[in-house]
Amino acid sequence: MTTVPIAPFRDQLTDEELVGRIVAGDHALFEILMRRYNQRIYRAVRAVLGSEEEVEDVMQQAYLNAYRSLHQYAGRAQFSTWLTRIAVNEAIARRGKRQPFTGEDESMIQLVESNAPDPEQETFASELREVMQKQVAALPDTFRAVLMLRDVEGLSTGETAECLGISEDLVKTRLSRARTLLRDRLYRRAGVTLETLFAFGNNRCDRVVAAVMASIPD
Repeated sequence: MTTVPIAPFRDQLTDEELVGRIVAGDHALFEILMRRYNQRIYRAVRAVLGSEEEVEDVMQQAYLNAYRSLHQYAGRAQFSTWLTRIAVNEAIARRGKRQPFTGEDESMIQLVESNAPDPEQETFASELREVMQKQVAALPDTFRAVLMLRDVEGLSTGETAECLGISEDLVKTRLSRARTLLRDRLYRRAGVTLETLFAFGNNRCDRVVAAVMASIPD
């Protein structure tokens, strides 16, 4: 008789199926949801906070908030959007303790371009990646949040609007302005994509997952 491995089978479950089983008592399955969306949640939280400071703490709290509210998830929105909205709200609340999340600074950011001779490709890409990270981080708060969710994480305009609690028209306006600040020419010169800039490494992923799972009852 052939035995079907449990882990691969669980990985094939949809978000909604996982939520249903977790609510029914299979708490360990929450780890799958966290690992499935750790990159997205990291990028969303970092977009709001504007730096690495407190990112992991906010992620852990957001996951715990989501876990405690799973029974309220009604499936009216995609689970990923529902989860991202919780993470964004937690990040906004955390940032608000330091300064209001207004981000309406309209000042133009001067893009950095180097005239130095081209180094080896790997070194060059690494340096340009650092430049791009700094330029994205330097964007006004509201522009950066929309750019990260739309261009980095790939959310639709509607999903981004729902996550940030703003209109779709405002999402489009802010995204257009953010892209203008971050010239496409700089993207091409960097030789990297936005998706590679804000990666949530395996060690950090494991750390967040372990911390959250330790706080969830057996």
